[in-house]
Amino acid sequence: MRDDVRLSDPARALALEEQVCFALSVAARNVVAVYRPILEPMGLTHPQYLVMLALWERPDPVSVRELSDLLHLDPGTLSPLLKRLESGGLLRRERRADDERSLAVTLTEQGLRLREDALRVPPAVVSRLGMDVEELIALRESLGTVITAARSALADAAAVSP
Repeated sequence: MRDDVRLSDPARALALEEQVCFALSVAARNVVAVYRPILEPMGLTHPQYLVMLALWERPDPVSVRELSDLLHLDPGTLSPLLKRLESGGLLRRERRADDERSLAVTLTEQGLRLREDALRVPPAVVSRLGMDVEELIALRESLGTVITAARSALADAAAVSP
């Protein structure tokens, strides 16, 4: 059946399996579940792993605001993740000398060393998923398009809201 016909068919318009949000939600939960046993020996949850990825990309201290923007997370959601990682000895949070209102996040030696273990994560995930790397790259690029479109839609909606 052609996509435009499926979308205009009232019988299919609300079918669960036709919903993009449902497919994205199920895919996200399942992919995160694939990561779980790989990250557990490192002492990381998936959200903590994402924080560490962002920090490993930056040699200098990163402000909590910048980290929040990089991860597309609200600072209130990010803060407990940072506290856990700090209590695990992987990072430090300190007031910035140039701006006492701002917190800077810096990796500890232990946090820097953990990167070596993390190098095994991507190939392990690819192996467990059993998909070609090219397929995964294409999927990531498609999702990037969806993310951009959704952000644009949200920005447009916010611009017209009172």
